[in-house]
Amino acid sequence: MKRRSFFRRTTTALAGLGLTTSSRAHTINRAAKKPLKVCATIDQHKVFFYSEVIRESIKVVHIADTHLFKDDHRGIPYQEYSSRMAKAYNQTVHFQTGVETNPEEAFEQALEFAKEVNADVITLIGDIFSFPSEAAIEWVLAKLKEINIPYIYTAGNHDWHYEGMEGTMETLRDTWIEKRLLPLYQGNHPLMAAYDLKGVRFLAIDNSTYQISKEQLTFFKEEVATGIPLVLLIHIPMYAPGKKISFGCGNPNWGAATDPSFNIERRPKWPESGHTQTTLNFHKEVFDAPNLLGIFTGHIHRNSIELIKGKPQIVADDNASGGYLEIDFLPFTEKDRKLI
Repeated sequence: MKRRSFFRRTTTALAGLGLTTSSRAHTINRAAKKPLKVCATIDQHKVFFYSEVIRESIKVVHIADTHLFKDDHRGIPYQEYSSRMAKAYNQTVHFQTGVETNPEEAFEQALEFAKEVNADVITLIGDIFSFPSEAAIEWVLAKLKEINIPYIYTAGNHDWHYEGMEGTMETLRDTWIEKRLLPLYQGNHPLMAAYDLKGVRFLAIDNSTYQISKEQLTFFKEEVATGIPLVLLIHIPMYAPGKKISFGCGNPNWGAATDPSFNIERRPKWPESGHTQTTLNFHKEVFDAPNLLGIFTGHIHRNSIELIKGKPQIVADDNASGGYLEIDFLPFTEKDRKLI
């Protein structure tokens, strides 16, 4: 795939519902001089973000790791590459109730919840699919059209991965984004895009290969330079001290020596040299960004929160087991403003 075909900028409203993609060429540089004051409160699947820069309430339903395996006759030629993941999540147990469920049911319940709470946007942050099945992708697109709520999508490491298929992770990602996943991006850049909603800019950056490209790093730095309040959406969590290797983006311990799963997943082994300097630089830029409100992610199928340099990173439970996050970005009340 020619990577330049991804580079598009648009200011078209998404479905006419208030979520727009930003055009950085017209953004005034008003970089924040001091870090934003943020108060984050978490109660099970509910997350509350308060900040002095939030002027209007924003409700987000955050979904990751649904692992849909729906397929049809079109997937038969790819069964040698999809067979393991097609069986991985056929039946799951709800993480709260212990009742049996499955990825389709869990996804529909999350969308129905988004409708009930009148969400402003749904964030679909990777591994919505266990492999790039045409049937599953079409099913999700139909469900999203039916629910009629703006959404943001970025890929996870399984969304584009047919296990055992030859090629580098970057090449395979490009191939299956172009062949299957492209409609989910709604005309926006699949590897990096900015979405504006009520004065907050949501950045969807694809780190599904565990690495960050030079273009993505430049994109992030330019967005930080605007001074606009930012929320970062990535599939693989940013490294935090004390966390396992699955917190792989910017992890100094990441590399061939700590890659136990490449044989099972039938993919190239992580490089002997570990992360590129660009990826490590991205980690630093993220946690140094004065206008970053927080980071929302998935991948590890387990809810957690890390606080790095005052920046909260919140990981969602897997949607395959019924998990999702209800996130409210809220202005401070006058009483809280005085207290904070």
